[in-house]
Amino acid sequence: MFDALAQQIPYHTLIDTAAVRLDVKRLDLIHPQISGNKFYKLKYNLIEAQKRGCARILTFGGAFSNHIAATAYAAHRFNFQSIGIIRGEELADRPLNPTLSTAQALGMQLEFISRAQYRQKDQPEFIQALMQHYPNTYIVPEGGTNALAIQGSKEILSNFDREQYDLICCAVGTGGTLSGLIESSAESQQLLGFSALKGTFLSEQIRGLTQKTNWKITDDYCFGGYAKSSPRLLNFMASFEERYQIPLEPIYTAKMLYGLFDLIEQQAFAQGIRILALHTGGLQGRLSAK
Repeated sequence: MFDALAQQIPYHTLIDTAAVRLDVKRLDLIHPQISGNKFYKLKYNLIEAQKRGCARILTFGGAFSNHIAATAYAAHRFNFQSIGIIRGEELADRPLNPTLSTAQALGMQLEFISRAQYRQKDQPEFIQALMQHYPNTYIVPEGGTNALAIQGSKEILSNFDREQYDLICCAVGTGGTLSGLIESSAESQQLLGFSALKGTFLSEQIRGLTQKTNWKITDDYCFGGYAKSSPRLLNFMASFEERYQIPLEPIYTAKMLYGLFDLIEQQAFAQGIRILALHTGGLQGRLSAK
């Protein structure tokens, strides 16, 4: 099913000195629409939906959600109807942005709800009401994070990655990808998550998903919170893309790489460390920088 879609994943070396080697694994190139970590997070969820004989996939997200975009394409590709519960009822009265218009063009039914309603999205009563309204539907949580997403995310690291690198880095949104990486990491490895959101709540969530302790999350490079940016971050993106010819987006991967380069400049890592940064895709999020 999913594996047949995957393209070979290249690595690019960004820094190679006696002090540090930094490589980036281009998960953004695994598939043009089901991009990066979303490929792994959706994989076993859609397989499960097929096993159950569900006709629809329903999920949640904001106006620029990578997860909404990827789910719309994946559902279309594998012959599911799709429904997106979108945060912000005010968006219903505005022209659709490129993320939502593309999802709609792929057949996703968009339902806009208030932010107060959206905060109830994980409540059993809210989920039950959705299932009654949309029977024969498989529900995927916001960001795709659940046990099956973690199962898929375990496949991101190869044996080569476990043997060659001391530190694995990725951007963090809901924590599912990092949790899978932690579970599949080698005992000798450390993992560093760069939160795209302000606050420490993600660490609490991940502690509930893994018993391993070889990881930490920083929000020092979230630039004020989810989908927030600054001229400094956008200037970094522009110079990075010009130098390395690797596209970034300002919500996740650019923040991680900004943080990594800053920490390397501060000599925050042990001499001779080998770092693997994961480019988790979501390049449609570049549109939100405008």
